Amino acid sequence: MHAALYVSKTGLSAQDTQLTTISNNLANASTVGFKRDAAVFEDLLYQITRQPGAQTTQDTTLPSGLQLGTGVRVVGTQKQFGEGSLQVTDQSLDLAISGRGFFQITMPDGSTSYTRNGQFHLNANGEIVNANGLLLEPAITIPENTSTVTIGTDGTVSANILGEADPQLLGTIETVDFINPAGLQSLGGNLFYETAASGNPVTGTAGLDGLGEIMQGTLENSNVDIVEEMVNMITTQRVYELNSKVVSTADQMLQYITQNL
Repeated sequence: MHAALYVSKTGLSAQDTQLTTISNNLANASTVGFKRDAAVFEDLLYQITRQPGAQTTQDTTLPSGLQLGTGVRVVGTQKQFGEGSLQVTDQSLDLAISGRGFFQITMPDGSTSYTRNGQFHLNANGEIVNANGLLLEPAITIPENTSTVTIGTDGTVSANILGEADPQLLGTIETVDFINPAGLQSLGGNLFYETAASGNPVTGTAGLDGLGEIMQGTLENSNVDIVEEMVNMITTQRVYELNSKVVSTADQMLQYITQNL
């Protein structure tokens, strides 16, 4: 069987995965705090018929040899944590991190996940939670009869309570950072888990030691560039068509052989 059939098959499969990645990016173009994915490719093993540098005589060697590639595969997808644009909402519990860092979210099993989505709400107990009702960590409770909530750039949360002259300090929102954010495991729901690749979370105060400041009344938009994704989609489509053409050409060559020999 023609080897080009198998090589082009790997190309078709790889471009199909690329298109899936692009479609997921476009689907999340309006998701708060979303970070785009990029597919990473690598070539497969080579069939070395003549070894480069092998001796052809006692005094001469092959300058390049003969190496035939066997195709391509997707070796991974990498999250790109470039910062998205900031959108002012003037909602007191809408937060964005201007720079590096993640908010901490307590999962139902007690573990901690991480997010760049700062679109928070209050539950029935006055606790700050995300859109799925998961608690912000460390937990902060807003008292009853609170008129305004103020969150400083360092994460300090204070509330003005009706009948009281001075604002009440409620706690501090801590942010964390990772040596390799691209190594985080995506859970969906705008949440990430730490892994051996990401390294351990480094907890700190927002605005210090390289962590970004917290911006109240602001949300971070998705970092998906629609124009870039459209260009990537066109490129993927053309590469897919070329690989399909290779399959068609190899089929025609085999057909010629079977009909004329």
